Amino acid sequence: MEGFLKIVEKVNGAVNGFVWGLPMLILLVGTGIVMTLLTKGFQVSHFAHWMKSTVGGIFTDKHVTAHTKKEDRSISQFQSLCTALAATIGTGNIAGVAAAIASGGPGAIFWMWIVAIFGMMTNYSENVLGIYYRRKNADGEWSGGAMYYLRDGLGGFRFCKTLGAVLAVLFSVFCVLASFGIGNMSQINSIAVNMNNVFRIPNWVTGVLLMILAALVIVGGLKRIASVTEKLVPFMAIAYIIGAFIVVFANADSIGPAFASIFKGAFAMKAVGGGIVGSGVKLAVTWGMKRGVFSNEAGLGSSVMVHSSSNVREPVMQGMWGIFEVFADTLVVCTLTALAVLTSGLVDLNTGAMLTSTEKTAMVAEAFGRTFGGFGQAFIAVAILLFAFSTVLGWSHYGTKAFEFLFGTKATMGYKVVFVVFVVVGATMQLDLAWDLSDTFNGLMAIPNLIGVLSLSGLVLKITRNYVARKLKKEDVAPMYSVFPEYQKEAEDAEKEKA
Repeated sequence: MEGFLKIVEKVNGAVNGFVWGLPMLILLVGTGIVMTLLTKGFQVSHFAHWMKSTVGGIFTDKHVTAHTKKEDRSISQFQSLCTALAATIGTGNIAGVAAAIASGGPGAIFWMWIVAIFGMMTNYSENVLGIYYRRKNADGEWSGGAMYYLRDGLGGFRFCKTLGAVLAVLFSVFCVLASFGIGNMSQINSIAVNMNNVFRIPNWVTGVLLMILAALVIVGGLKRIASVTEKLVPFMAIAYIIGAFIVVFANADSIGPAFASIFKGAFAMKAVGGGIVGSGVKLAVTWGMKRGVFSNEAGLGSSVMVHSSSNVREPVMQGMWGIFEVFADTLVVCTLTALAVLTSGLVDLNTGAMLTSTEKTAMVAEAFGRTFGGFGQAFIAVAILLFAFSTVLGWSHYGTKAFEFLFGTKATMGYKVVFVVFVVVGATMQLDLAWDLSDTFNGLMAIPNLIGVLSLSGLVLKITRNYVARKLKKEDVAPMYSVFPEYQKEAEDAEKEKA
């Protein structure tokens, strides 16, 4: 058995090296660049419009936050955003950012921003396709995601039916497997370890309590998950942002040098930790891109599964929520984490060398501790609890939808029960290999997803142009809704009601 595990570990290491190697990162960012060019920089040229239509709509448009009727299995636009952010705003926004700085220097943050800017359009494209190809399941709940636009979109091309079906199945399998690791055990273990270190709570106690909480939410289905995340996500995000702002402004004299170190480190104008300049650039690029992708998940095809459950009818509308999701996750939360670390004196801003022996989560806790004292460490422990547990809730839905695609709607309750049980497993066991495997499967999800996005890029462009013509240029053009008749009728009825 031990020999078999060693073989699995070696094979996984080789696959993981390919999946998260530079070629894959180039593919991820390259897809975002392609979609940015095709849409003429929609995320930049229409910045004011998508901000007004998303976060602005929360305060001005009742349709954005209005809950659906009890018998309606869809969720509101705001709930879909919160559930997606619940899955993306996790330990990666704390430990991931600190790890990027420790391994790639301050310059890694610049490349994290680049990934986010182009990743906005990858996430946008996924959501547009998710809404366009979604279908209702046996329970009347919307089901969408990469598996559907691979099967019905790519599969609709000549000679591509089998290819689309195979890629859809592969994506779903990878998603189910990844959900137990990156979306469950690794998050729960981070919570348990921090609760034990800070509050001396035994890991098994944390595991049991979280399992009970998870069961109460997850088994209740998407609407219950959404009702929890729409309250939890704004609270945890705002609390963390305020805390990070206090840390940064408490060290206001270091803000300028911190930004300077980010830009200098990005192009190795100063060597990382005194190392070779060329090596510094490679480290900054690789770690910045890798942590950026892990943080916002743009290109992995994950969050589109919950965005597709929104009650919105307009594909571009949900696409814009995807843009905002990446913006909030990386350009706001991750940037504040980076500045908190860099302005707190934990890094030499001239060379990028570490001035502390702590790593990852402990670095952020130390940064907060230097401003808040003992309260800072406790604050980060609670932040990780909220961030990581919300990630578990979001990923439970992703895994459920992938499992549903493979085995049908009725089989999903079995998946949910097993998923909840694994919460205790994650809290009490050292599962490094299992996490590495799930990390690989998480990355493997991106391959079929990006094939689907790139192959259907022309359709995304067509839908975007249609929206711009109707909504921004006020042209009399027929709207482009889903290809499915029942969807078109529902969309047309909704437009009449809104008018």
